[in-house]
Amino acid sequence: MKHLHFIAIGGAAMHNLAIALSKREGYQVTGSDDEIFEPAKSNLQKAGILPKQIGWHPENITKDINAIILGMHAKADNPELIRAKELGIDIYSFPEYLFQQTQKKTRVVVGGSHGKTTTTALILHALKKRNMAVDYMVGAQIEGFDTMVKLSYDAPIAVFEGDEYLTSTLDPRPKFHLYHPHIAILTGIAWDHVNVFPTFENYVDQFKKFADLIERDGRLIYNGEDEILQQIAAQLRSDIVALPYFKPDYSIDNGITSIHYKGQTFPLQIFGEHNLQNIAAACMACKQLGINEADFYRSIADFKGAANRLQRIAENSQTIVFKDFAHSPSKLAATIKAVKNQFPDKELIACMELHTFSSLQADFLPQYKHSMHDAAFAFVYFDPTVIENKKLPPLTKEWVAEAFGDPNVQVISDPEALKAALMQLQLENKVLLFMTSGDFSGINLESFVHTLLR
Repeated sequence: MKHLHFIAIGGAAMHNLAIALSKREGYQVTGSDDEIFEPAKSNLQKAGILPKQIGWHPENITKDINAIILGMHAKADNPELIRAKELGIDIYSFPEYLFQQTQKKTRVVVGGSHGKTTTTALILHALKKRNMAVDYMVGAQIEGFDTMVKLSYDAPIAVFEGDEYLTSTLDPRPKFHLYHPHIAILTGIAWDHVNVFPTFENYVDQFKKFADLIERDGRLIYNGEDEILQQIAAQLRSDIVALPYFKPDYSIDNGITSIHYKGQTFPLQIFGEHNLQNIAAACMACKQLGINEADFYRSIADFKGAANRLQRIAENSQTIVFKDFAHSPSKLAATIKAVKNQFPDKELIACMELHTFSSLQADFLPQYKHSMHDAAFAFVYFDPTVIENKKLPPLTKEWVAEAFGDPNVQVISDPEALKAALMQLQLENKVLLFMTSGDFSGINLESFVHTLLR
């Protein structure tokens, strides 16, 4: 029996990897964390590996443990980590472990500042439709897949979403530097994670390094409309083949986007120019894996998107409501544009939450200038408690409003005030769009939206 112990098991990728490995014959999985939220708590409980006690318990780290999987949430002074070092137990970050388990597979890694999850999900959806066995790690739940991580003995392909954030307290490299892809995808670059990459140049360097870590005779599939990626592609090693992609021909008719290819029309369930670019990237990756374009477009006809990525959560005869993971300036603008273009006859109400470390910094806020300009009504929400917990200087509503720079933007810092403001709006012939990587200070969006529509 191979015993693996997860320190900080409650993370999104960590708990899914733990569940995937617990299903493997010959594996025993345990874990710990000082806080575990939903859905991780229920998922771990269902799998039978929810820690019996919350907190760090160094007495549980014994010599019978074969390896430690270390999550980003764990700090250098973590007592379980210290004990594991004392006992000389092998310690891996989750990207390091994924690479170790897939060294003999063809690795496809999707990187970029935006669109990673959807592009990864599109590839997986198409491969599944073609009955092609694949291991994977993706950053959100997708329809038709039980978990966000899968590792097997026999799948010849592994598809990973490549996050540029840091690996662990022991390894300051971006996660996607550890995967060494045979087929790499870069969707675009827009400055993010300013707490780790304080300048745009430093941030771009991480993607240059990622491209240089592609396996010999590999492929770099990149957004041909991104000027920074054009420069990176021009500086590749001579053995790497650079393949630019561009969004396909398409049309929008009665709220449905369709792709046109060689005289055929392929209606989609997702929409937006950013998603068309994601489709183009996924299509080119699948072509490298043996799926032709027409078969790919047929395969994704019923793809509904990953969880929280322009997800339709409610509607009636007059109003449609979406939620999206968008939080950075470029994602915000692209999502708003997509919804406005898809429903040109409806007014757009956009509501976003400043929640990430970058978005809550006064120096970064000007990056959001005019990002919500295309919305008829725009609400920007932030929670002063979150700012305090992240140990950042306080923000004022006036600073935020000035940074966004449009008169349609109303800034709110109390969840009840946000709900009240939305309740006062007339929703006839409107599209309501919620965008956040958080939860609007605990607002149950589905429940609140149904109240709104009633």
